[in-house]
Amino acid sequence: MLHNGKKDGLIVLSGGLDSTTLLYDYKEEIALALTFDYGSKHNASEIPCAERHCRLLSIPHITIPLDFMGRYFRSDLLLSGGKIPQGVYTEENMKSTVVPFRNGIMLSIAAGLAESRNLDRIFIANHFGDHAIYPDCRASFIEPMMKSIEEGTSNRIQLCAPYTHLNKDQIVSIGSRIGIDYTDTWSCYEGGAIQCGRCATCQERKEAFIKAGVTDPTVYKE
Repeated sequence: MLHNGKKDGLIVLSGGLDSTTLLYDYKEEIALALTFDYGSKHNASEIPCAERHCRLLSIPHITIPLDFMGRYFRSDLLLSGGKIPQGVYTEENMKSTVVPFRNGIMLSIAAGLAESRNLDRIFIANHFGDHAIYPDCRASFIEPMMKSIEEGTSNRIQLCAPYTHLNKDQIVSIGSRIGIDYTDTWSCYEGGAIQCGRCATCQERKEAFIKAGVTDPTVYKE
């Protein structure tokens, strides 16, 4: 069903499990998908997934480079950083992968692009499972950002974050009902050709499928 009779949404799409689910969940309302290449270890693995899904859905897609983040920011998620944490997906284990104010930067650019394209909404797939680890995924960040984007754009753009209070297994359940091919999504922070199966993000992905009662179709190295 079209919102206000037209496709008026821009989605921030990484190519990961969460944003790909959001893409399919709201595909009838999305006019443009936006991916950022910010110098992470897994951008080269994620971005092709985003491109392929957009081609399948005939949704225009663009990638904007944010190479300054990879050069100047400190995070183990970046190519310039240290090793990706192995084991459990917890705040203590994953805090080194925080990319400072990443969503704030990306949403600001998305707002400018949406206004330039006369689009009225931005979709982002932050979710409850990331709240403890990433400050810019929390409702306490997203809700003021909604107000800032609305007040700071001439067409009063609405920021839509429908998964804010959902866990990853609930997102998998949504995608399973829709029939998403999760083999063509990427979670592993290590990057490469095959998801490692060892790092904390791979562990979180595995656990989400188990909790959702859905068979994990992902091919892992281990």
